[in-house]
Amino acid sequence: MSMVLRKVWEMVSWRSDSPTSASSPEAARSDMGELELLPTDISMQILRLLGPKEAAKLSVVCKALRSLVSDNRLWVHFLQTHQADPSGDYVFFAETNLSSGYPLPAFIGHWPQLSFKHIYGQRAQVPGSIIIDGGSGYCKFGWSKYACPSGQSATFLEFGNIESPMYTRLRHFFATIYNRMQVKANKQPVIVSVPVCHYNDSESAKASRRQLKEAIYASLFDMNVPAVCAVNQATLALYAAKRTSGIVVNIGFQVTSVVPILNGKVMRKVGVEVVGLGAVKLTGFLREKMQLNNLNFQSLYTVRTLKEKLCYVALDYEAELLKDTQASFEAAGEGWFTLSKERFQTAEILFQPHLAGVQAMGLHQAIALCVEHCHSADLAGDSDWYKTIVLSGGTACLPGLAERIEKELHALLPPYMSNGIRVIPPPYGADMPWFGAKIIGNLSTFPSHWCVTKKQFRQKPRLNLIW
Repeated sequence: MSMVLRKVWEMVSWRSDSPTSASSPEAARSDMGELELLPTDISMQILRLLGPKEAAKLSVVCKALRSLVSDNRLWVHFLQTHQADPSGDYVFFAETNLSSGYPLPAFIGHWPQLSFKHIYGQRAQVPGSIIIDGGSGYCKFGWSKYACPSGQSATFLEFGNIESPMYTRLRHFFATIYNRMQVKANKQPVIVSVPVCHYNDSESAKASRRQLKEAIYASLFDMNVPAVCAVNQATLALYAAKRTSGIVVNIGFQVTSVVPILNGKVMRKVGVEVVGLGAVKLTGFLREKMQLNNLNFQSLYTVRTLKEKLCYVALDYEAELLKDTQASFEAAGEGWFTLSKERFQTAEILFQPHLAGVQAMGLHQAIALCVEHCHSADLAGDSDWYKTIVLSGGTACLPGLAERIEKELHALLPPYMSNGIRVIPPPYGADMPWFGAKIIGNLSTFPSHWCVTKKQFRQKPRLNLIW
Protein backbone atom coordinates (compact mmCIF):
# COMPACT_ATOMS: atom_id res chain seq x y z
CA MET A 1 0.00 0.00 0.00
CA SER A 2 2.75 2.45 0.95
CA MET A 3 4.50 1.74 -2.38
CA VAL A 4 1.33 2.65 -4.28
CA LEU A 5 1.03 5.90 -2.34
CA ARG A 6 4.66 6.73 -3.06
CA LYS A 7 3.99 6.27 -6.80
CA VAL A 8 0.99 8.58 -6.56
CA TRP A 9 3.04 11.32 -4.97
CA GLU A 10 5.82 10.82 -7.50
CA MET A 11 3.21 11.45 -10.22
CA VAL A 12 2.14 14.63 -8.42
CA SER A 13 5.75 15.81 -8.29
CA TRP A 14 6.29 14.94 -11.99
CA ARG A 15 3.11 16.72 -13.08
CA SER A 16 4.10 19.85 -11.14
CA ASP A 17 7.41 19.92 -13.01
CA SER A 18 6.10 19.09 -16.53
CA PRO A 19 5.71 21.91 -19.12
CA THR A 20 2.27 20.75 -20.22
CA SER A 21 0.77 20.76 -16.78
CA ALA A 22 2.36 24.12 -16.03
CA SER A 23 0.68 25.67 -19.08
CA SER A 24 -2.77 24.36 -18.31
CA PRO A 25 -5.34 26.44 -16.38
CA GLU A 26 -5.95 23.61 -13.96
CA ALA A 27 -2.27 23.41 -13.02
CA ALA A 28 -2.26 27.12 -12.34
CA ARG A 29 -5.02 26.51 -9.90
CA SER A 30 -3.15 23.80 -7.95
CA ASP A 31 0.06 21.81 -8.21
CA MET A 32 -1.69 18.84 -6.58
CA GLY A 33 -4.13 18.29 -9.42
CA GLU A 34 -7.12 16.11 -8.61
CA LEU A 35 -5.48 14.95 -5.38
CA GLU A 36 -6.42 18.32 -3.92
CA LEU A 37 -9.91 16.88 -3.54
CA LEU A 38 -8.67 14.31 -1.02
CA PRO A 39 -9.86 14.88 2.57
CA THR A 40 -7.20 16.34 4.86
CA ASP A 41 -7.10 13.27 7.09
CA ILE A 42 -6.41 11.03 4.07
CA SER A 43 -3.61 13.32 2.91
CA MET A 44 -2.19 13.30 6.42
CA GLN A 45 -2.27 9.50 6.48
CA ILE A 46 -0.41 9.38 3.16
CA LEU A 47 2.27 11.70 4.55
CA ARG A 48 2.62 9.53 7.63
CA LEU A 49 3.18 6.46 5.48
CA LEU A 50 5.74 8.25 3.33
CA GLY A 51 7.90 9.15 6.35
CA PRO A 52 9.65 12.34 7.49
CA LYS A 53 12.21 12.66 4.67
CA GLU A 54 9.71 12.20 1.84
CA ALA A 55 7.17 14.48 3.54
CA ALA A 56 9.78 17.23 3.86
CA LYS A 57 10.71 16.87 0.18
CA LEU A 58 7.08 17.11 -0.87
CA SER A 59 6.66 20.41 0.97
CA VAL A 60 9.35 21.82 -1.33
CA VAL A 61 7.99 20.33 -4.54
CA CYS A 62 4.31 20.88 -3.83
CA LYS A 63 3.39 24.31 -2.44
CA ALA A 64 -0.16 23.25 -1.63
CA LEU A 65 1.22 20.70 0.85
CA ARG A 66 3.40 23.07 2.85
CA SER A 67 0.85 23.91 5.51
CA LEU A 68 -0.12 20.26 5.89
CA VAL A 69 3.51 19.11 6.13
CA SER A 70 4.12 21.78 8.79
CA ASP A 71 1.27 20.44 10.94
CA ASN A 72 2.64 19.64 14.41
CA ARG A 73 0.53 16.47 14.65
CA LEU A 74 2.40 14.96 11.72
CA TRP A 75 5.81 15.56 13.29
CA VAL A 76 4.70 14.39 16.71
CA HIS A 77 3.81 11.12 14.95
CA PHE A 78 7.26 11.01 13.33
CA LEU A 79 8.93 11.70 16.69
CA GLN A 80 7.11 8.72 18.18
CA THR A 81 7.67 6.31 15.30
CA HIS A 82 11.07 7.33 13.97
CA GLN A 83 12.88 8.71 17.03
CA ALA A 84 11.37 6.44 19.70
CA ASP A 85 10.01 9.28 21.82
CA PRO A 86 7.39 7.96 24.27
CA SER A 87 4.65 10.48 23.41
CA GLY A 88 3.95 13.90 22.02
CA ASP A 89 3.22 15.08 25.55
CA TYR A 90 6.76 14.26 26.63
CA VAL A 91 8.28 16.06 23.64
CA PHE A 92 6.08 19.11 24.26
CA PHE A 93 6.98 19.13 27.96
CA ALA A 94 10.70 18.77 27.29
CA GLU A 95 11.00 21.29 24.47
CA THR A 96 8.79 23.83 26.22
CA ASN A 97 10.28 23.66 29.70
CA LEU A 98 13.80 22.27 29.37
CA SER A 99 15.25 23.29 25.99
CA SER A 100 16.68 26.59 27.24
CA GLY A 101 18.64 24.85 30.00
CA TYR A 102 19.01 25.76 33.64
CA PRO A 103 17.65 27.92 35.27
CA LEU A 104 14.32 26.87 33.86
CA PRO A 105 11.91 29.50 32.49
CA ALA A 106 8.76 30.20 34.46
CA PHE A 107 5.76 30.38 32.11
CA ILE A 108 2.81 32.19 33.58
CA GLY A 109 -0.29 32.29 31.40
CA HIS A 110 1.40 31.57 28.08
CA TRP A 111 3.47 28.94 26.31
CA PRO A 112 5.95 29.41 23.49
CA GLN A 113 4.95 28.35 19.98
CA LEU A 114 6.79 25.21 18.91
CA SER A 115 7.50 23.91 15.42
CA PHE A 116 7.74 20.14 15.78
CA LYS A 117 9.05 19.90 12.25
CA HIS A 118 12.01 22.05 13.25
CA ILE A 119 12.37 20.15 16.55
CA TYR A 120 12.39 16.83 14.68
CA GLY A 121 15.27 17.98 12.50
CA GLN A 122 17.26 19.20 15.49
CA ARG A 123 16.63 16.11 17.59
CA ALA A 124 17.72 13.89 14.71
CA GLN A 125 21.15 15.56 14.85
CA VAL A 126 21.59 15.36 18.64
CA PRO A 127 24.49 13.03 19.48
CA GLY A 128 23.76 10.10 21.75
CA SER A 129 24.89 10.61 25.33
CA ILE A 130 25.87 8.21 28.09
CA ILE A 131 23.50 8.21 31.08
CA ILE A 132 24.86 7.12 34.47
CA ASP A 133 22.15 7.09 37.13
CA GLY A 134 24.06 6.90 40.38
CA GLY A 135 21.30 5.58 42.59
CA SER A 136 21.63 5.17 46.33
CA GLY A 137 21.75 1.38 46.00
CA TYR A 138 22.34 0.53 42.35
CA CYS A 139 23.63 2.51 39.41
CA LYS A 140 21.91 2.15 36.01
CA PHE A 141 23.68 3.08 32.81
CA GLY A 142 22.99 3.14 29.08
CA TRP A 143 22.59 5.29 25.96
CA SER A 144 20.11 8.17 25.81
CA LYS A 145 18.85 6.71 22.52
CA TYR A 146 18.01 3.39 24.21
CA ALA A 147 14.49 2.61 25.42
CA CYS A 148 15.76 1.69 28.90
CA PRO A 149 19.02 1.24 30.86
CA SER A 150 21.35 -1.41 29.44
CA GLY A 151 22.99 -2.48 32.73
CA GLN A 152 23.48 -1.79 36.41
CA SER A 153 26.29 -1.76 38.97
CA ALA A 154 26.98 -0.83 42.56
CA THR A 155 26.48 2.92 42.95
CA PHE A 156 29.54 5.17 42.93
CA LEU A 157 28.94 6.24 46.53
CA GLU A 158 29.45 2.60 47.58
CA PHE A 159 31.96 1.62 44.88
CA GLY A 160 35.51 0.53 45.72
CA ASN A 161 37.35 1.09 48.99
CA ILE A 162 35.33 3.65 50.94
CA GLU A 163 38.55 4.84 52.62
CA SER A 164 40.01 5.86 49.25
CA PRO A 165 39.72 9.53 48.16
CA MET A 166 36.44 10.33 46.39
CA TYR A 167 38.22 11.27 43.16
CA THR A 168 40.01 7.89 43.02
CA ARG A 169 36.82 5.96 43.60
CA LEU A 170 34.90 7.97 41.02
CA ARG A 171 37.62 7.61 38.40
CA HIS A 172 37.67 3.83 38.90
CA PHE A 173 33.86 3.68 38.87
CA PHE A 174 33.39 5.68 35.65
CA ALA A 175 36.16 3.73 33.91
CA THR A 176 34.35 0.50 34.85
CA ILE A 177 31.05 1.78 33.38
CA TYR A 178 32.71 2.81 30.10
CA ASN A 179 34.45 -0.56 29.87
CA ARG A 180 31.17 -2.40 30.38
CA MET A 181 29.48 -0.32 27.71
CA GLN A 182 32.50 -0.79 25.43
CA VAL A 183 32.61 2.88 24.45
CA LYS A 184 35.35 5.52 24.50
CA ALA A 185 34.91 8.32 27.00
CA ASN A 186 35.92 11.07 24.55
CA LYS A 187 33.21 10.33 21.98
CA GLN A 188 29.99 11.61 23.59
CA PRO A 189 28.62 13.77 26.44
CA VAL A 190 27.62 12.14 29.72
CA ILE A 191 24.65 12.80 32.01
CA VAL A 192 25.21 11.81 35.64
CA SER A 193 22.38 11.64 38.15
CA VAL A 194 23.56 12.30 41.67
CA PRO A 195 21.82 10.88 44.78
CA VAL A 196 20.17 13.47 46.99
CA CYS A 197 22.65 13.78 49.85
CA HIS A 198 23.94 16.44 52.27
CA TYR A 199 20.33 17.51 52.56
CA ASN A 200 20.29 20.85 54.37
CA ASP A 201 21.51 24.33 53.47
CA SER A 202 24.25 24.59 56.10
CA GLU A 203 27.77 25.62 55.16
CA SER A 204 29.13 22.13 55.86
CA ALA A 205 26.47 20.54 53.62
CA LYS A 206 27.22 23.06 50.85
CA ALA A 207 30.92 22.25 51.13
CA SER A 208 30.21 18.50 50.93
CA ARG A 209 28.03 18.94 47.84
CA ARG A 210 30.70 21.14 46.23
CA GLN A 211 33.38 18.56 46.97
CA LEU A 212 31.33 15.75 45.40
CA LYS A 213 30.42 17.91 42.40
CA GLU A 214 34.02 18.87 41.71
CA ALA A 215 35.20 15.26 42.14
CA ILE A 216 32.60 14.05 39.59
CA TYR A 217 33.51 16.68 37.02
CA ALA A 218 37.27 16.41 37.57
CA SER A 219 37.30 12.61 37.24
CA LEU A 220 35.23 12.66 34.04
CA PHE A 221 37.16 15.50 32.41
CA ASP A 222 40.43 13.75 33.23
CA MET A 223 39.03 10.84 31.18
CA ASN A 224 38.58 13.32 28.28
CA VAL A 225 34.78 13.32 28.36
CA PRO A 226 33.79 16.24 26.08
CA ALA A 227 30.87 17.56 28.16
CA VAL A 228 29.24 16.68 31.48
CA CYS A 229 25.72 17.28 32.82
CA ALA A 230 25.16 16.43 36.50
CA VAL A 231 21.67 16.67 37.99
CA ASN A 232 20.34 15.34 41.27
CA GLN A 233 18.07 12.32 41.25
CA ALA A 234 15.00 14.06 42.63
CA THR A 235 14.99 16.69 39.88
CA LEU A 236 15.35 14.05 37.18
CA ALA A 237 12.51 12.01 38.68
CA LEU A 238 10.33 15.12 38.54
CA TYR A 239 11.16 15.61 34.85
CA ALA A 240 10.27 11.98 34.16
CA ALA A 241 6.81 12.75 35.56
CA LYS A 242 6.56 15.77 33.18
CA ARG A 243 6.83 18.30 35.99
CA THR A 244 9.32 21.02 36.87
CA SER A 245 7.88 21.88 40.29
CA GLY A 246 6.58 19.71 43.09
CA ILE A 247 7.67 17.47 45.96
CA VAL A 248 9.63 14.34 45.12
CA VAL A 249 9.45 11.44 47.58
CA ASN A 250 12.41 9.21 46.82
CA ILE A 251 12.39 5.89 48.68
CA GLY A 252 16.05 5.01 48.37
CA PHE A 253 18.23 2.11 49.42
CA GLN A 254 18.87 3.27 53.00
CA VAL A 255 16.72 6.37 53.56
CA THR A 256 13.69 8.13 52.16
CA SER A 257 14.01 11.79 51.19
CA VAL A 258 11.20 14.30 50.71
CA VAL A 259 12.51 16.98 48.37
CA PRO A 260 10.72 20.25 47.44
CA ILE A 261 11.64 21.48 43.94
CA LEU A 262 10.58 24.76 42.33
CA ASN A 263 11.34 25.33 38.63
CA GLY A 264 13.93 22.55 38.69
CA LYS A 265 15.77 23.88 41.75
CA VAL A 266 15.92 21.98 45.03
CA MET A 267 14.56 24.31 47.72
CA ARG A 268 16.91 23.35 50.53
CA LYS A 269 16.10 26.55 52.39
CA VAL A 270 12.48 25.39 52.56
CA GLY A 271 13.70 22.07 53.93
CA VAL A 272 14.42 18.54 52.70
CA GLU A 273 12.90 15.98 55.05
CA VAL A 274 14.67 12.65 55.61
CA VAL A 275 13.18 9.46 57.05
CA GLY A 276 15.61 6.75 58.19
CA LEU A 277 13.76 4.01 56.32
CA GLY A 278 14.54 2.66 52.88
CA ALA A 279 14.18 -0.39 50.69
CA VAL A 280 16.73 -2.37 52.72
CA LYS A 281 14.72 -1.93 55.93
CA LEU A 282 11.52 -3.15 54.29
CA THR A 283 13.27 -6.21 52.88
CA GLY A 284 14.80 -6.94 56.28
CA PHE A 285 11.44 -6.58 58.00
CA LEU A 286 9.83 -9.05 55.59
CA ARG A 287 12.71 -11.46 56.15
CA GLU A 288 12.11 -11.37 59.90
CA LYS A 289 8.39 -12.00 59.43
CA MET A 290 9.10 -14.96 57.15
CA GLN A 291 11.56 -16.45 59.63
CA LEU A 292 9.01 -16.13 62.43
CA ASN A 293 6.57 -18.08 60.26
CA ASN A 294 9.17 -20.75 59.44
CA LEU A 295 9.35 -19.79 55.77
CA ASN A 296 12.80 -20.88 54.62
CA PHE A 297 14.67 -19.13 51.82
CA GLN A 298 18.19 -19.22 50.46
CA SER A 299 18.97 -15.55 49.81
CA LEU A 300 17.79 -12.00 50.39
CA TYR A 301 17.19 -11.77 46.67
CA THR A 302 14.25 -14.16 47.13
CA VAL A 303 12.85 -11.98 49.92
CA ARG A 304 13.22 -8.86 47.78
CA THR A 305 11.45 -10.59 44.90
CA LEU A 306 8.56 -11.57 47.17
CA LYS A 307 8.36 -7.98 48.42
CA GLU A 308 8.10 -6.71 44.84
CA LYS A 309 5.61 -9.36 43.70
CA LEU A 310 3.31 -9.86 46.69
CA CYS A 311 3.51 -6.86 49.01
CA TYR A 312 1.24 -3.82 48.89
CA VAL A 313 0.13 -0.85 51.00
CA ALA A 314 -3.14 -1.09 52.92
CA LEU A 315 -5.46 1.90 52.60
CA ASP A 316 -6.74 1.14 56.13
CA TYR A 317 -4.26 -0.91 58.14
CA GLU A 318 -6.62 -1.92 60.95
CA ALA A 319 -9.34 -3.01 58.54
CA GLU A 320 -6.81 -4.96 56.46
CA LEU A 321 -5.83 -7.03 59.53
CA LEU A 322 -9.33 -8.53 59.55
CA LYS A 323 -9.20 -9.68 55.92
CA ASP A 324 -7.93 -12.85 54.29
CA THR A 325 -4.94 -11.54 52.32
CA GLN A 326 -3.19 -14.82 51.53
CA ALA A 327 -1.36 -15.02 48.19
CA SER A 328 1.39 -17.18 46.68
CA PHE A 329 4.32 -16.72 44.31
CA GLU A 330 6.83 -19.12 42.79
CA ALA A 331 10.40 -17.89 43.24
CA ALA A 332 12.91 -19.14 40.70
CA GLY A 333 14.87 -22.07 42.11
CA GLU A 334 13.13 -22.00 45.51
CA GLY A 335 9.55 -23.06 44.83
CA TRP A 336 6.31 -21.57 46.05
CA PHE A 337 5.96 -19.10 48.93
CA THR A 338 2.67 -18.11 50.55
CA LEU A 339 2.35 -14.83 52.45
CA SER A 340 -0.63 -13.45 54.33
CA LYS A 341 -0.55 -10.39 56.61
CA GLU A 342 3.16 -9.91 55.84
CA ARG A 343 2.06 -8.64 52.45
CA PHE A 344 0.83 -5.31 53.86
CA GLN A 345 2.65 -5.28 57.21
CA THR A 346 5.95 -4.89 55.37
CA ALA A 347 5.06 -1.55 53.78
CA GLU A 348 3.20 -0.37 56.89
CA ILE A 349 6.51 0.41 58.58
CA LEU A 350 6.78 3.39 56.20
CA PHE A 351 3.82 4.89 58.07
CA GLN A 352 4.45 3.28 61.48
CA PRO A 353 8.24 2.92 61.82
CA HIS A 354 7.89 1.74 65.45
CA LEU A 355 6.58 -1.60 64.12
CA ALA A 356 10.15 -2.25 62.95
CA GLY A 357 11.73 -0.77 66.08
CA VAL A 358 12.69 2.47 64.31
CA GLN A 359 12.36 5.81 66.10
CA ALA A 360 11.35 8.12 63.26
CA MET A 361 8.39 10.04 61.89
CA GLY A 362 6.16 8.29 59.41
CA LEU A 363 6.46 8.95 55.69
CA HIS A 364 3.11 10.76 55.60
CA GLN A 365 4.21 12.98 58.49
CA ALA A 366 7.45 13.90 56.73
CA ILE A 367 5.55 14.81 53.54
CA ALA A 368 2.99 16.84 55.51
CA LEU A 369 5.80 18.73 57.24
CA CYS A 370 7.37 19.51 53.86
CA VAL A 371 4.01 20.73 52.51
CA GLU A 372 3.61 23.02 55.52
CA HIS A 373 7.10 24.46 55.01
CA CYS A 374 6.43 25.05 51.30
CA HIS A 375 3.14 26.79 52.07
CA SER A 376 4.75 28.98 54.73
CA ALA A 377 7.65 29.93 52.45
CA ASP A 378 5.21 31.82 50.17
CA LEU A 379 7.52 31.62 47.17
CA ALA A 380 6.93 33.47 43.92
CA GLY A 381 5.06 31.71 41.11
CA ASP A 382 2.27 29.15 41.31
CA SER A 383 1.04 29.08 44.90
CA ASP A 384 0.03 25.41 44.58
CA TRP A 385 3.33 24.14 43.12
CA TYR A 386 3.96 21.89 46.13
CA LYS A 387 0.66 20.04 45.73
CA THR A 388 2.12 17.75 43.08
CA ILE A 389 3.89 14.88 44.85
CA VAL A 390 5.94 12.52 42.70
CA LEU A 391 7.02 9.10 44.01
CA SER A 392 10.36 7.63 42.97
CA GLY A 393 12.30 4.45 43.68
CA GLY A 394 11.56 0.74 43.39
CA THR A 395 9.70 0.55 46.71
CA ALA A 396 7.51 3.48 45.59
CA CYS A 397 6.01 1.08 43.03
CA LEU A 398 4.18 -0.90 45.76
CA PRO A 399 0.46 -0.94 44.90
CA GLY A 400 -1.67 1.35 47.04
CA LEU A 401 1.14 3.67 48.20
CA ALA A 402 -0.05 6.78 46.35
CA GLU A 403 -3.63 6.34 47.55
CA ARG A 404 -2.56 5.82 51.17
CA ILE A 405 -0.35 8.91 51.15
CA GLU A 406 -3.18 11.05 49.75
CA LYS A 407 -5.54 9.75 52.41
CA GLU A 408 -3.09 10.43 55.23
CA LEU A 409 -2.26 13.93 53.98
CA HIS A 410 -5.96 14.89 53.86
CA ALA A 411 -6.23 13.72 57.48
CA LEU A 412 -3.11 15.59 58.65
CA LEU A 413 -3.36 18.88 56.77
CA PRO A 414 -6.03 21.61 56.81
CA PRO A 415 -8.25 21.74 53.68
CA TYR A 416 -6.56 24.86 52.22
CA MET A 417 -3.31 22.88 52.08
CA SER A 418 -4.59 19.40 51.24
CA ASN A 419 -7.20 20.28 48.62
CA GLY A 420 -5.75 19.71 45.17
CA ILE A 421 -2.92 17.46 46.33
CA ARG A 422 -2.10 14.78 43.77
CA VAL A 423 0.30 11.91 44.41
CA ILE A 424 1.80 10.48 41.21
CA PRO A 425 3.11 6.87 41.25
CA PRO A 426 6.44 6.39 39.44
CA PRO A 427 5.62 5.94 35.71
CA TYR A 428 9.04 4.36 35.12
CA GLY A 429 9.39 2.46 38.37
CA ALA A 430 12.87 2.33 39.85
CA ASP A 431 14.33 3.96 36.72
CA MET A 432 12.68 7.38 37.12
CA PRO A 433 15.95 9.40 37.27
CA TRP A 434 17.35 7.52 34.26
CA PHE A 435 14.32 8.43 32.17
CA GLY A 436 14.51 12.04 33.38
CA ALA A 437 18.10 12.09 32.12
CA LYS A 438 16.95 10.52 28.85
CA ILE A 439 14.52 13.41 28.34
CA ILE A 440 17.38 15.89 28.74
CA GLY A 441 19.75 13.87 26.55
CA ASN A 442 17.27 13.88 23.64
CA LEU A 443 16.45 17.60 23.75
CA SER A 444 16.85 19.46 20.45
CA THR A 445 19.30 21.84 22.18
CA PHE A 446 21.40 19.19 23.92
CA PRO A 447 24.23 19.37 24.93
CA SER A 448 24.76 23.14 24.59
CA HIS A 449 22.33 24.40 27.23
CA TRP A 450 22.80 21.68 29.83
CA CYS A 451 26.42 20.55 29.79
CA VAL A 452 29.65 21.97 31.14
CA THR A 453 32.79 21.60 29.06
CA LYS A 454 36.26 20.99 30.43
CA LYS A 455 37.28 24.55 29.57
CA GLN A 456 34.28 26.02 31.41
CA PHE A 457 34.94 23.87 34.45
CA ARG A 458 38.62 24.81 34.63
CA GLN A 459 37.80 28.50 34.29
CA LYS A 460 35.01 28.44 36.88
CA PRO A 461 35.62 25.47 39.19
CA ARG A 462 32.89 26.68 41.56
CA LEU A 463 30.31 27.04 38.79
CA ASN A 464 26.81 27.11 40.27
CA LEU A 465 25.33 23.94 38.80
CA ILE A 466 21.91 22.37 39.02
CA TRP A 467 22.35 20.48 42.25
